[in-house]
Amino acid sequence: MAYNLSSSPSTSLSQETHLFCSSLSPSNLLQLKPQKNLSFPPKLHPIKPSLHISSKLSLQEHEVTDGKNLSLSKPYIWVNPKSTRASNLRQKSYDYRYASLLKISESLNSCRAVEEDISSVLDILGDKIAEQDAVIILNNMSNAETAPFVLDYFKRRLRVRKEVILYNVTLKVFRKCKDLNGAENLFNKMLERGVKPDNVTFSTIISCARHCSLPAKAVEWFEKMPSFGIKPDEVTCSVMIDSYGRIGNVDFALSLYDRARSEKWRLDAVTFSTLIKIHGVSGNFDGCLNVYEEMKALKVRPNAAVYNTLLDAMGRAKRPWQAKNIYKEMLKNGIEPTWGTYAGLIRAYGRARYGEDALAVYREMKEKGLELSVVLYNTLLSTCADVGFTDEALEIFNEMRSLGTIVPDSWTYASLITIYSCSGQVEEAEAILSEMKEAGFEPNIFVLTSLIQCYGKARRIDDVVRTFDQLLESGITPDERFCGCLLNVLTQAPEQELVKLTTCIEKANPKLGHIVKLILQEVTEGEAFKNEVHELLITIGADVKKAYCNCLIDLCVNLNKLEKACEILELGLKLEIYADIMSRTPTQWSLHLKSLSLGAALTALHIWINDLSKAREDGEELPSLLGINTGHGKHKFSEKGLAGVFESHLKELNAPFHEAPDKVGWFLTTKVAATSWLESRSSAHEVVAA
Repeated sequence: MAYNLSSSPSTSLSQETHLFCSSLSPSNLLQLKPQKNLSFPPKLHPIKPSLHISSKLSLQEHEVTDGKNLSLSKPYIWVNPKSTRASNLRQKSYDYRYASLLKISESLNSCRAVEEDISSVLDILGDKIAEQDAVIILNNMSNAETAPFVLDYFKRRLRVRKEVILYNVTLKVFRKCKDLNGAENLFNKMLERGVKPDNVTFSTIISCARHCSLPAKAVEWFEKMPSFGIKPDEVTCSVMIDSYGRIGNVDFALSLYDRARSEKWRLDAVTFSTLIKIHGVSGNFDGCLNVYEEMKALKVRPNAAVYNTLLDAMGRAKRPWQAKNIYKEMLKNGIEPTWGTYAGLIRAYGRARYGEDALAVYREMKEKGLELSVVLYNTLLSTCADVGFTDEALEIFNEMRSLGTIVPDSWTYASLITIYSCSGQVEEAEAILSEMKEAGFEPNIFVLTSLIQCYGKARRIDDVVRTFDQLLESGITPDERFCGCLLNVLTQAPEQELVKLTTCIEKANPKLGHIVKLILQEVTEGEAFKNEVHELLITIGADVKKAYCNCLIDLCVNLNKLEKACEILELGLKLEIYADIMSRTPTQWSLHLKSLSLGAALTALHIWINDLSKAREDGEELPSLLGINTGHGKHKFSEKGLAGVFESHLKELNAPFHEAPDKVGWFLTTKVAATSWLESRSSAHEVVAA
């Protein structure tokens, strides 16, 4: 399957332009040279530098950029500007001749593509047309419709030594016009005429395919070369790394790159951009950075496309800090950010929930007068929903509507409904839902999931049930996230409403509904309960496992079913749904609760304290420091962060853990204080047992 590795339209093909832009150059290139220093008599002007013109001309299949390096068969002559013959002689000079040929090219670009009009323009050349005149005229043309007529005109009147050169400069015209079909047709006519293509013929067509963003065509022409007995040179092979990468033939692209490094080929920024995309799509994000470092080591100057590709890769990797560093380096190197740069930054910050940074990029785009697409607006709104920026989201949405050029889509409305749902603003969420329907969008499962969350926070359980029935009536199948939302509502609902919600969960997912019923039952099922939970957890998707565990444990804690809560948490640890909750070093034992819900965190604390008590009873030496890490993050939608709840709970337990002033989210205690507290708990339990 091909990777979607499209580059920015503004991508510079600087090296390719230099290496592929035309089809010939004289072997004895004629350069602008100053004459040797001479002594001049007083009051006489020195002879100015002029063209040193060879009497011989050799047309080869190399590069011609503007045609001025082609010579006219005239020796160097200095013309006295004060001479009466100066004007006449000047008309015979090289510069005058070249300028007149450029004017002919311009006339051919603007005339009709008919033989009569073409002939009327070219007849000014007379009967004695020089081969280099034909090359200069075609080389400077940019009209793919008239170019074939011009080529035919010269073929009828010239006896050239290497006809392939005229075809190659004509192919260059098709490349300028991004007309691959025209180039291919001309190639076929070459073959019909018996003209053998050369390396430049293929390199020009391949270059044309790349200009047209048709990498598959570039590969097709590259693979034709051996059948014509032509071995691709290193320049052609270098640019093919990009084309093979774009069509998804990653292995061949990387093998060419390995060969390029070992044989020290010249590589351009476009090729490196593609290599970064290859690694990014495959998830090898360190490989992206390695390619970038290799590019710098080879002294290839990165362009905006390279930086944009890197930013996109770091966004996929959820490495916003590296995206920041890349952006800073881009500015330091004097590369002007493009629309794609800002889009990449917004996506990178949005995926990582860097709300403030995403909004800063948004404001910078506005200052520069750059318009956002509906996708970028939606990304910003989704980010605001993730981090609880309600006011900012409304500001962005109102601006989006005021523009008149951006039409909100279903994702736009869904993000706004999510924002209101997270804070339980029912009326506002319902108003957006009405506006969404008026715009012609029916609520999908994502919107209905958000609405259920909203009604759940507001404890409007009947509305939750009504929305669930609406989903079933619409023919939408509840997915795992929807069921997880119902489960989350269950943990917030009053006890008398649990039966209604359990019925909904049982309809959506019978196995999950059965487990909820087991939790609600007074009788403990023992191993049977653990087996049911285990079977559920190994069959659901990895992205919802922790959410299901958290909700089920929260429900157990709410109903004071601590034993069942511990059984679910232990299953989560066994199945590695929860990882690295407890850690031990020679100097500190720690409990890490950052990824847990409140009920799961309290359950983990209960198990950890029991483990500490057992370690002391077994004579195991406690470390000098013990710590509980609740994390310092607090979502704007949360009424109380985990740290705040734990501070109160630890006081209720009379536990000697105190918030560390220099480590936010950490509660610490010493070995002496912990030992004394554990001993007092043990004594209290013995008294109760007695």
